[in-house]
Amino acid sequence: MPRALLSVSDKTGIVEFARGLRTRGFELVSTGGTALTLGREGLPVLSVSTVTGFPEMLDGRVKTLHPHIHGGILARRSRPDDLDAIARHDISPIDVVVVNLYPFVEAAQNPATSFADLIEQIDIGGPSLIRAAAKNFLDVIVVVSPEDYSGVLDALDRPGGPSRRFRFDLARKAFAHTAHYDTAITSTLSAVKADEESFTRVAGSNVFPDSLSIELRKVRDLRYGENPHQRSALYTGFGPHPGYAMLQGKELSYTNLLDLDAAIRMVIEFKEPAAALIKHTNPCGAATGTNAADAYIRAREADSLSAFGAAVALNRPIDVDAARAIVSTRIDAVIAPAVEEAARAILATKTNMRVVVPERVPSDGEARPSDDLEIRSIVGGVLVQSRDTVSEAHENWPAPELQVVTRRQPTPEEWQALRFAWRLCAHVKSNTVIFTTADRTLAIGAGQMSRVDAVNVARMKAATIRPDLLKGSVAASDAFIPFRDGLDAIASAGATAVVQTGGSVKDQEVIAAADEHGLAMVFTGRRHFRH
Repeated sequence: MPRALLSVSDKTGIVEFARGLRTRGFELVSTGGTALTLGREGLPVLSVSTVTGFPEMLDGRVKTLHPHIHGGILARRSRPDDLDAIARHDISPIDVVVVNLYPFVEAAQNPATSFADLIEQIDIGGPSLIRAAAKNFLDVIVVVSPEDYSGVLDALDRPGGPSRRFRFDLARKAFAHTAHYDTAITSTLSAVKADEESFTRVAGSNVFPDSLSIELRKVRDLRYGENPHQRSALYTGFGPHPGYAMLQGKELSYTNLLDLDAAIRMVIEFKEPAAALIKHTNPCGAATGTNAADAYIRAREADSLSAFGAAVALNRPIDVDAARAIVSTRIDAVIAPAVEEAARAILATKTNMRVVVPERVPSDGEARPSDDLEIRSIVGGVLVQSRDTVSEAHENWPAPELQVVTRRQPTPEEWQALRFAWRLCAHVKSNTVIFTTADRTLAIGAGQMSRVDAVNVARMKAATIRPDLLKGSVAASDAFIPFRDGLDAIASAGATAVVQTGGSVKDQEVIAAADEHGLAMVFTGRRHFRH
């Protein structure tokens, strides 16, 4: 009789799978919790303790670490000496190993898990079983995921049984499973502060350990990289990531995802309905509105010429009205939390347009962008940083940490517009100066070598729409304005208030220039470069 060992923390589908093994003639061997689950369903189970002749020990820390288990797994069926060795010690071969590991990852994601409890979630016997079975994949089927249960049963029913390729694919998946588990342990323990008296978990994105272990999983190959001759793929696993599901359209490219990411970063700044249109990771328009359609239209009209071929993000589901507005523009890709059923047929009229939704929307209490680390490659290494957030632009704006440095205070309307501008300028490539109202962008000077150049680019863009477009606007600069020429340019463009970091050695000259022009100016004390 072939023998299967089952020991799982995730018991999804295990009863049905075990029943399928029994009908195919397998003897079931199992450990404590799994054995109880199977026994309650009337399945005959041989306990590991019976096989080893030893009870589970040390609160379950020692269960399967025994020659009667590992000998049965590691014995090579093609080697007579292996078979003679296990026969001399009355060891029965084990043909299927079904194991998934203690929920260390889930425990680590919960900041309330104590260090002591975290250590107890480090599985010892499970990885040993998996690695042993995966090493001997030619003779032993190793299963680490419930999603493979039905495939294993089908393979057992094939003439000749599971193929070598099938067994090898399961073994590779098993080694990836234990590698991911060990990486999670390494990364988590790297963020523990240890001294002679205690071990303390350190939470948040300010933890940069001496070594950083990263295990990434490929989601899909991409259409191409930044250019058609470059290959690329999407991987996830570095920090919380919802994953993407494509509803329609051509395959995603590297640049599509970069632009969608830039758009998402903008719209999640807002609780009210918001939309952003992105070209080459910079916004050509962003706005809030009464609903998704209104926000989209206002964002598009901020620069309707540049909107051609943009990537779009909305922070509300796409309804019929929003879908109609979107398809009236040539859009490359759009992402939103969801797409209403009635809107799908409208979007489908643009067959090449990529429509993407998150596979899951993070729930309250999950890690937010401020908790994430970002990683970026450079020649010969990688850079890691905590994600930038505009935390000073909270709902109690104007925040206490802000400083009005001019004689004139901003009006209530200007305060509202300054908050909108400040939240957006943090997501535009530096150096940037942007001009906005309280709920939409008017002109964006992105990625220039000087702030005067940034203002001039914004003014040029505005002039193509209406000569006096920027009159009465507000402006935001992502870092300090180093000389008064930048402030003079902002005033000449028509802005009445400006928000900037402050901190230049020429601050007093810049403040004096603002007073000369009658502008209100606010210092935030916090820079938001984006390179």
